[in-house]
Amino acid sequence: MGHKVNPYGFRLGVIYPWKSNWFAGRDYSDQLHEDIWIRKHIRSRLSRAGISSIDIERKGDQIWVYIRTARPGIVIGRKGAEVDKIRKDVERVTKKRVDVKVEDMNSAASETRPETDATLLAQGVAEQLAGRVSFRRAMRRAVQTAMRSGALGVRVQCGGRLGGAEMSRREWYREGRVPLHTLRAKIDFGTAEGKTTFGQIGVKVWVYHGDEIPQAEQETERLRARALAQVSSGGASTGALITDEREAAEVAEVEPAMNAEGAAEEPETVIPSEAESVAEAAEAQPAEGQLSPAEKEKQDKEKQG
Repeated sequence: MGHKVNPYGFRLGVIYPWKSNWFAGRDYSDQLHEDIWIRKHIRSRLSRAGISSIDIERKGDQIWVYIRTARPGIVIGRKGAEVDKIRKDVERVTKKRVDVKVEDMNSAASETRPETDATLLAQGVAEQLAGRVSFRRAMRRAVQTAMRSGALGVRVQCGGRLGGAEMSRREWYREGRVPLHTLRAKIDFGTAEGKTTFGQIGVKVWVYHGDEIPQAEQETERLRARALAQVSSGGASTGALITDEREAAEVAEVEPAMNAEGAAEEPETVIPSEAESVAEAAEAQPAEGQLSPAEKEKQDKEKQG
């Protein structure tokens, strides 16, 4: 009861990929601490740049650092001076070649907009709290901004000495729905800390962006649809893809029996010869001078009458 799990880690490997992509053996702990230092150093150096996420990739002695930001001009600096400083700092610590790439969240290719990004919303609330804005007004403004920008649900929570009270507490606002237990729900989660004169206030933001079908489930549905399409067209099907017994039985009834060569067996059609057809027609018609059974029966009835 009361234990909260990070929504990103909860969905890791289901609908979300890893933020650090590399493989390591015995030097795993060293590379892990390097990644932690890189993220902490960039965020502290560019605290006003609106950084959403920092992804890291490693391959041999090369490191790629991807910075997603809402203010690329601050990250890049004049003639790329700021990016060069960050690159040299990371190279000095890691002793490897580093390439820093900046991704603009305002571009059309970006998946999420700055107005619906949980990390940026949390940073905005924290900055307002540090600027002596009422915490209720800051939280309501963040919720309204995200909902107007297309989010399906938002929850903002602040904890600490809210309003300068002597005893700390937590308050939160929510609009829309935020299904934290649904694994396929795309929940964006971000935190920030606002440093005020009466202490530090923590801010948490959850943003619901809709559902996303996991990749493995998409592949299974695609293969099942392909197998059913082959069955309906008369081709061979892959029964192993259909896990439901009732559905497998229906497919087995529809699927034609295949012979050894792989072609569907067709019933043989016998074409009668001309002599046989003439003989059958002769048997059906009575000979000349003979009465048909119906006429004989009619004559018998007249005699009896």
